[in-house]
Amino acid sequence: MQTTWAYTSNYFVYSAMALFTISFIAHAFETAFAVRAPEAADSTQGNLLVKTLDFKRTEKTARIATAMMILGFLLLLAGVISRGISAHHVPWGNMYEFSITGALAFTGAYLAALRKYDLRWLGVFVSFSVLLTLGTAITLLYRNSAPLVPALKSTWLVIHVTAAIISGGVFLLANVVAASYLYLERVESRGPRPTWLQRVPSLDVLDQLSYRLVAFVFPLWTFAVIAGAIWAESAWGRYWGWDPKETWAFITWVAYAAYLHARVTVGWRGRRAAWLCIFAGSTFLFNYVYVNVWGTGKHTYSGL
Repeated sequence: MQTTWAYTSNYFVYSAMALFTISFIAHAFETAFAVRAPEAADSTQGNLLVKTLDFKRTEKTARIATAMMILGFLLLLAGVISRGISAHHVPWGNMYEFSITGALAFTGAYLAALRKYDLRWLGVFVSFSVLLTLGTAITLLYRNSAPLVPALKSTWLVIHVTAAIISGGVFLLANVVAASYLYLERVESRGPRPTWLQRVPSLDVLDQLSYRLVAFVFPLWTFAVIAGAIWAESAWGRYWGWDPKETWAFITWVAYAAYLHARVTVGWRGRRAAWLCIFAGSTFLFNYVYVNVWGTGKHTYSGL
């Protein structure tokens, strides 16, 4: 039965990857084929032909892209649940499980934000990032289902890691928005936007959205750090030992706290705030990739 559920989980993950691939292609098609030249009567400014975007031409493709993203999310959710059933514990006991769950959280954060904000322009980047994460997970990080090591057999595994995964998904979405801000600002500094960037919101909207995402999830990350300390005391008899993973989790907390402080108190906006947001996100990624895989300390059970 354990093997059956493990295979089922793999099939769900592979199927989700197929749907994310379709979503990625559809999002790219939507942007590429929305570009059109206006009618001849108003198609010139001087001697230059002006191209515009007409997303009505690709509305069906856009709906397919979003639908595939949602279905991919649901299949990936089924894959994560199946993995948990096969291993008889919550599915984040190693890097493979944490990666597929992290991809799920990232997709979920995007789809949740999509309900309030027009973020469909981000779909091509989100689908590509999720494909990259899942591809890395199944090719380099995959491990067979196995019981938890003794240090992970705790209710705090559910509480602490759930908070960390959700926080990471939203943080990474904020980073993608901040990176989009920096790219768009660079483009606009050289002249008018290219046609294919017309749908991306203004710099002010991107700046505000990145801030709201971080401000929304920062309390949850704070809780994740505190929960980790409580779990450490229960498992190892001390709340904090400056283990590499603990240290980098704290660095991430300080970096995002500095970002929020700079925004609210100092009044940082625009480029400086975007770079600080990306720096904070890079500390989270460093903790996730380098410390988990090559780091040393009491958290090495999360590595390879």
